[in-house]
Amino acid sequence: MQITAKKSLGQNFLNNPMVPAAMVAAGKLVADDVVLAVEADERAVEVLREMFQKEIASKQLTLLHADVREYLTGNLAELPEKYTVVANIPYYLSGFLFRTLLEHKRLPKTIVFLIQKELAERIARDKKESLLSLSIKAFGDPKYIKTVKRGNFSPSPKVDSAIIAVHNITNDTFTTLDRTKFFELLHLGLGGKRKQLLGALAKTYSRETLEAIFSGLNFIPTVRGEDLNITQWTNLAKELFQS
Repeated sequence: MQITAKKSLGQNFLNNPMVPAAMVAAGKLVADDVVLAVEADERAVEVLREMFQKEIASKQLTLLHADVREYLTGNLAELPEKYTVVANIPYYLSGFLFRTLLEHKRLPKTIVFLIQKELAERIARDKKESLLSLSIKAFGDPKYIKTVKRGNFSPSPKVDSAIIAVHNITNDTFTTLDRTKFFELLHLGLGGKRKQLLGALAKTYSRETLEAIFSGLNFIPTVRGEDLNITQWTNLAKELFQS
């Protein structure tokens, strides 16, 4: 069955089997792992049902016809405590899926996504941090796996893609740190491009208190939020919330 990509679903189909193989390897999946596939396109569901009849019958594969955004709002409790997410996703859902999976009470142990190359580089390779990169690093260790050129898709997108994996996912950072307050702090500190962190935070917190904390953490007064790594941000938050 030939499936024509739908723009409304953000579809670009992989035409190189080596790409999903690399994604599976990045997720460290093994033959006995149980796989859940959530697919919004009924045409693709029909193809998958036919292609994986044996795996579905043995319950090694569970195939759901659903919008993943709706599924993730309440059904993750059905999954094992330690599960892995491996997916070729529409570019426009990247931020939503990272955020929803990492903020859910039932965390995956690993996430492997095929996303826009520029976004993958911003998360895992850029020397400057961003709200997205820090939000992911607060939970796990992102790694840029490999570039996937646009010619590996049909139809070919306008940009290249990349496989990115987030390993060692845990909620440990927030056992002693209020998660809501921490992300409010990130938004406040990274709200303006090239803005010095001290000035940005001083809109909400005492400048005198901030200067004392910056000095204790060996932050230069002119440091920008994008120049602090996730450890420095969590240390800042702990000091600030205790003051």
